[in-house]
Amino acid sequence: MTWRPASPGVEWGEITLAGTGTAWRIRVILVRLDPSRLAFELAVPARSTQGFAGRWTIQDAPRDAVLALNAGQFKAGPWGWLVRNGIAEQPPGTGPLAPGVLVDTAGRVRIVTIDSLPFLVGEARIGFQSYPDLLRKGRLPFQLRFEGQGVDLTHRDARLGLGTLADGRVLIAMTRWQGLGGVLEVVPFGFTTPEMAAMMGALGSRDAILMDGGISSQLLLVDQGTQRRWPGLRGVALGLIVRTARP
Repeated sequence: MTWRPASPGVEWGEITLAGTGTAWRIRVILVRLDPSRLAFELAVPARSTQGFAGRWTIQDAPRDAVLALNAGQFKAGPWGWLVRNGIAEQPPGTGPLAPGVLVDTAGRVRIVTIDSLPFLVGEARIGFQSYPDLLRKGRLPFQLRFEGQGVDLTHRDARLGLGTLADGRVLIAMTRWQGLGGVLEVVPFGFTTPEMAAMMGALGSRDAILMDGGISSQLLLVDQGTQRRWPGLRGVALGLIVRTARP
C-alpha cells in the first residue's frame, strides 16, 4: 500500500483485492485523515419526498471541501443519533451493532458504543449513527462471527467503511467492482460484511463501522487541487464534509 499526499492532513491510495464469486476483482479507494489538521461537518438535505434515501450527493459538497462522502444510514432522513454544532437533533436509534461516530470539541474522531450516546452530547460537536459495527477494539463482534445473529454474513455488496487508527487518524475505505474493465464500477458487487471488517483491521483500524453502501456509496477527494469523484446512483440523507482547518 502506497500512501500519496492529497491535501494537508489527507493521504490516499488504491489497492486491488480478489475474492470469490462477484468479488473476484475489487478496487479499494482508501483515504487516511489527520483530524488535528481538518474540520468536519454534516450536511443534512431536505427530506426526500419519495420516502427513501435523500437528496444529498457529492455534487452538493462546498467548493472548499477536501473530502466528502455519504454518512450513516437512512429512512426518509438520517437514521438514529444526529448532533450538529453541539446540538442533538435526533435521539439514538436502537440496535446491537449501531454505534455512533463523533467529532468531539477537541477535534478528535471516535466510534462510540450505542449505550454511551445519550451521555455524549456535551462532548460531541458533530455526531451520527450507523451500522453494523465492524470492529471493537480490534476484534470482530460476536454477531459477525456466527450465522443467525441478525446479520447476513454472505451477502456481497459495494461497501463504504470508516475506521479509527491507534494514533487517532481516521481511515475511509470504499470498494468498487472492477469487472468488465471497471466500466460498471457502480454495480453493487463486492465484499461481505466480515470481509470488509477483515480488510479494515488489516489496514490498522481498531474500531470500524459501515456506512450505507451499494448504490448509495459516493466519495469526493481533492488530490493536489484536482477533484477525484466516485459517484453513487442515488442521493442520500446525510453527507460528511471535511475541510482544511483554519489556523
